[in-house]
Amino acid sequence: MLSIIIPVYNEEKSLPSLFSALKKTLEGLPDAEVILVDDGSTDRSFDEMEALAGEDGRFRIIRFVVNAGQTAAIQAGIDFSSGDILVFMDSDMQNDPADIPKLLEKLGEGYDVVSGWRRDRKDNPIKRNLPSRVANGLISKVSGVRLHDYGCTLKAYRKEMLDNVCLYGEMHRFIPILARQAGFRRIGEKVVEHRARKYGHSKFGLERMVKGY
Repeated sequence: MLSIIIPVYNEEKSLPSLFSALKKTLEGLPDAEVILVDDGSTDRSFDEMEALAGEDGRFRIIRFVVNAGQTAAIQAGIDFSSGDILVFMDSDMQNDPADIPKLLEKLGEGYDVVSGWRRDRKDNPIKRNLPSRVANGLISKVSGVRLHDYGCTLKAYRKEMLDNVCLYGEMHRFIPILARQAGFRRIGEKVVEHRARKYGHSKFGLERMVKGY
């Protein structure tokens, strides 16, 4: 059983494209559910999700009254998930649902975690890409878990690895490190597509650190 967990915050314009892409991916993943966590959206995101869930029983919704941040939304998805394998992804269509089978194939080679690597990023090269490369290098050196892209939400996990983990703050980005500390040392990486954000804007600095989006 596969659970795809997607935190959502004010993404009403992105959701129709996301739902269409997800349904296409789910055609090849018959034993799967999608858990959408509305993290206190103030637009029509919840209405979009509710309409979809009414049409397709594979989609489940969790709704936060206030915006608690991406990590809290992911933890709620974990708590309500039924799958033995969990996949996290963003809702803004910068991640491509078509990459999910690639992560699962890699996971099937014996890995406990498979992290997405946005090798060809479509973000601002100065504000986002350069700081990200520096941060990933430092985190890899300090932790001993060498990954190119800690910031990529698109990752696949074996749920048993998360059974005794409670996420808070920005910890969802560092689950591979927690996995290694817990004795799960088979950590892999897979190149995934990255798209430019079509709607809204990316957050920078402290705002992104606090809210996680």
